[in-house]
Amino acid sequence: MGGAPAEDLAELLAELKRRSGRSYEALARRTGMSRSTVHRYCRGEIVPDSYGTLERVARACGASRAELEELYRRWTRAIASPEHAAGTPGLVPSRPPADPDGIEATGNTPAPDRQVAGPGPRGQEVAGGTPEPSASGVIPWRSRSFDVRHTTFLGVGLVILCVFVLTASSSPAPRPSGRTPQWVSGPSWTLPEAAVPRTLFGVTLNTGTGAMPTFRVGAVRLWDGGTRWAEIQPERGTFDWSVLDRHVGGAEKAGLPVLFVVGGTPPWASPAGPLAPYPDGTRAAPPDDLNDWDVFLSALVKRYTGRIQAYELWVLGNDRRFYAGSMETLVEMTRRAAGIIRAADPEATLVCPGMGQLWTAEGRRAFQRFAALGGYGHCDVAGIKLHQRTPSDPPESMLHLVTTVDRAFHRAGIHPRLWNTGTTYSIRLQGPLDETRARNHAVRFFLTGLYARNLNLERMYFYNWGGTKIPIVLQAVGGVPTHAALAVERLQRWLIHAASRSCGHGTAVGMPENVWQCEFTVAEPGDHHEATIRWTIGGTAETTAGPRVRAVSRLDGTAEAVRPGDTITITEEPILVESRS
Repeated sequence: MGGAPAEDLAELLAELKRRSGRSYEALARRTGMSRSTVHRYCRGEIVPDSYGTLERVARACGASRAELEELYRRWTRAIASPEHAAGTPGLVPSRPPADPDGIEATGNTPAPDRQVAGPGPRGQEVAGGTPEPSASGVIPWRSRSFDVRHTTFLGVGLVILCVFVLTASSSPAPRPSGRTPQWVSGPSWTLPEAAVPRTLFGVTLNTGTGAMPTFRVGAVRLWDGGTRWAEIQPERGTFDWSVLDRHVGGAEKAGLPVLFVVGGTPPWASPAGPLAPYPDGTRAAPPDDLNDWDVFLSALVKRYTGRIQAYELWVLGNDRRFYAGSMETLVEMTRRAAGIIRAADPEATLVCPGMGQLWTAEGRRAFQRFAALGGYGHCDVAGIKLHQRTPSDPPESMLHLVTTVDRAFHRAGIHPRLWNTGTTYSIRLQGPLDETRARNHAVRFFLTGLYARNLNLERMYFYNWGGTKIPIVLQAVGGVPTHAALAVERLQRWLIHAASRSCGHGTAVGMPENVWQCEFTVAEPGDHHEATIRWTIGGTAETTAGPRVRAVSRLDGTAEAVRPGDTITITEEPILVESRS
């Protein structure tokens, strides 16, 4: 070992993977992770916050106890390194790993395209044309030649060894040697009961019609629906409130609280500023004169006092496509906005400028700069953009971003409430999910929000409602709700009278490693009982009904009676397991 801690960790993990003969796809299936996530761990591009995550990969590769202990030592050094504390991924080699993932362990058929490090900047997102490297800095390639004679033979033997280890081993997690921190296979938590708020289930409206969802939601956010600053104030001194009036009126009729998002400087307020990604000349720069900012916000809050419940003070503060000014200026704009809004509407909730691109080092640095300058001292809530690296990744991978944000706040000495107020700019370039996965991921998007309750996450605004050029469509304007939308509504109905009390996964909660769950107390009129929502992040798992379990409900509205000792199969579709009172 001679490199940075993250490289040393990846070196051992990659060697275990190479020796096992398993492909990334095979390891992903066995560990309940996505293929790209396993690949990034083996490349040192990311270091997970939980050792249990790496242990699953190592055990699937047939690691010995000594190797598990060495892996743990390297992991503790990696998470304690300055690079990890700053949110910087490990260094990535400039060439593919020595063991290209071109074949399965027991055959000679080339595997599907895989990902390896490629040249060019990391973390770029583009609006069109040829796909560039993803947030992890990877591009597709295909291996063209293979020598499988020895790999196949060795792979068969190691497959048997891996199966033996996975099925026969019941030893506890390796005990740390020396002065190393305790690790917990989690995350998991138990907290005092708290009612599940309806406002957790938000959507961003992608229409200027004023129409609202016809399935159950708890809050609406206004962006990409005709309400940018440049659209409301096309000229200095001239305001067009017609679209925003429709939105606010529609939300009032539906009984939904409104989050208004500020962003998109008018061309007249910054004539020389860089263009934002809109066709009407909207600028990404702050206004040349911040008095123009003050005037707009004063007019806005005066018109909608008591009708708009929350204000997000810029759509994306750390993405130069949407904000190209300095962080010092953004903090000053936040300070001025807070003073204006609080003076006119003290009941309104102030959400600091949204921070996205958190999978990239550049995005994290800008977010941390805003925090270091004291920006969050002017707001009630921090707005962050949570999304998977790719739509097919498990929604639970967003928890990595929440943990990253929480650590940054801890270093800054602050602990604001969190709202998830958006997604990635490149979402429109990402292909649609099939109907089953779209349904499951839509529901698990909100369950991930529930899961992060222990990190102060309060709201999840799904992007978007009304649009159709996105991976998961909930409802087109004028159309009927999709199966995904109806499943989200079903989840909300499960939780109308529920109070959350714990969430966890795997052995930490006595479940198979790929099973996740959240537990609730349900206080319906005349029926006070316990309930659990369970799902897997990949594959299936068999569990046994406990002594008080009475029924299992599914997202399609069906339910079945269950007796103690019955087998309950858990899949990627969340189910509700209810117990007798």
